[in-house]
Amino acid sequence: MADAFRINGVSIAPGQRLTIDLPVTKLYTHTEMGMPVHVIRGKRPGPRLFICAAIHGDEINGVEIIRRLLRSPRLNAIRGTLIAIPIVNVHGLLQHSRYLPDRRDLNRSFPGSERGSLAARLAHLFMTEIVEKCTHGIDLHTGAVHRSNLPHIRANLDDAETTRLAQEFHVPLLLNSNLHDGSLRQRAAERGMPMLLYEGGEGLRFDEVAIRAGERGIISVMRALGMLPALKKRRRQAAPVVARSSYWVRAPVSGIFRPLVKLGGRVKRDGLLGVVTDPFGDREEEVLAAMSGIVLGRSNLPLANEGDGLFHVARVHRPDDVAAQVEEFQEFHQPGISDEPDAGSPIR
Repeated sequence: MADAFRINGVSIAPGQRLTIDLPVTKLYTHTEMGMPVHVIRGKRPGPRLFICAAIHGDEINGVEIIRRLLRSPRLNAIRGTLIAIPIVNVHGLLQHSRYLPDRRDLNRSFPGSERGSLAARLAHLFMTEIVEKCTHGIDLHTGAVHRSNLPHIRANLDDAETTRLAQEFHVPLLLNSNLHDGSLRQRAAERGMPMLLYEGGEGLRFDEVAIRAGERGIISVMRALGMLPALKKRRRQAAPVVARSSYWVRAPVSGIFRPLVKLGGRVKRDGLLGVVTDPFGDREEEVLAAMSGIVLGRSNLPLANEGDGLFHVARVHRPDDVAAQVEEFQEFHQPGISDEPDAGSPIR
């Protein structure tokens, strides 16, 4: 790693820690809008890892994960370079919105262009100033508003190095997820960059288990990359289960939705997941699973329109085993339980 490492023309020397504002645009009030980037360079060479959150402005768990990570004293021993971007979509975060003001999804706008839409320009800036200067990446997401996701990793599990890092994140489930056109993960794959997408929690809500698991997972990946010293003793954990596909269970009719299976719960083919009733209770429609698996995502909104996604189910061969791992995982990441002194501490 060369001594010269620059973001937005600012040079960060080995051993230096610096916050840089990437200029994004001006608001129509003539106020400057910037994207905060925190860079930590170790004194010794190593990988260049970016960690980003709030590509969707309403997905705020990752903002808190990065905040806690940057306070960790472990980073004093870092090798290589860590680039942390807690808020990519600043416009969306200010408006509590998934999208940019032009209603475009930033995670469908990569690699972007210098003269395109607002989303395209922001994507281009992120690619040129962050992604193209890194060797690895972790993108932090949550479920949408009123929808929770079980903490899990989505990645290209056909790539050996990506799979190795995904396993080191120590979540109970890895989903081999297709690459979407215009996504950050697609562009990283085209560059041959191993990249993980961490999902956990709900939009516009902090989820303590998902936050603690995310912080610990990133630290574990950094150890696997040689950016942090390896642990002398490691807590024994079951290997994560790989799901090669998933499917949505949708509302058969409009009405009042009452779920009967919790997030991370096992389901069987044709098993009862919940019911949708009319407001008077005269008619009740069952919500049934199409195939066996584990509930990966679930709607928290009791009001459902016909066709709404109510459950996201990952197809796995042994759902009972995965459900047991999920329970152990959730218990371990509760506040007050830790395998390391400053791992996954509660909000401070």
